[in-house]
Amino acid sequence: MRADAQRNAEKLRAAAAELFQERGLQVPLKEIARRAGVSHGTLYNLFGTREALIDEVVAGLAADRLDEAAEHALSFEEAGEGFAYYIERICELQATDPAVADVVSGRFPAAECLMAICSQAQEAATRIIERAQLAGAVRPDFTGEDLLLFFGTNASLARAGADTAPDAWRRQVAFLLQGLGTGTAQEPLSIAPLTPQQVYEVMGRLASAP
Repeated sequence: MRADAQRNAEKLRAAAAELFQERGLQVPLKEIARRAGVSHGTLYNLFGTREALIDEVVAGLAADRLDEAAEHALSFEEAGEGFAYYIERICELQATDPAVADVVSGRFPAAECLMAICSQAQEAATRIIERAQLAGAVRPDFTGEDLLLFFGTNASLARAGADTAPDAWRRQVAFLLQGLGTGTAQEPLSIAPLTPQQVYEVMGRLASAP
């Protein structure tokens, strides 16, 4: 890559990182190019697609934040406390970092690095859930797909209430955690859990809703 192309690529990476974190991964590419001070065509020439730019700019940061949340949750001596921390932390990231909210939703399936991170995060979440269930802290019929769907609805709530009710998501998290506890008698649910494919389809529609 020529020196001028390298400079333009760095400008685009910096501009994309700022705008993705400010507004999420769906921000128009023309605005990224405008902030970087280059043409729209230059962006396409250097990165080709939105997904390629996302993978290069966001994937590493998102992986670090999601891995940190999972590792800290698994470090709790009390598995139930680790489970509660993980849900609260991911929901907080969704409310404060639109880019991470979009990563968790898996709304850009063509971004290969991003989807690999989503899969790793889901595997970590499943370990956290199963650990809490083995400790008797979480009802046994709660699944990783249930949690992923909750994260999808939380992202929509956090986005819709950012200006008028920025803490509304915290109330929903509190209800979820209390409802999942095993301290009171609970009947098994008659409704089967969603499949991973169903969850991602629903979350994609939630994320694209106006």
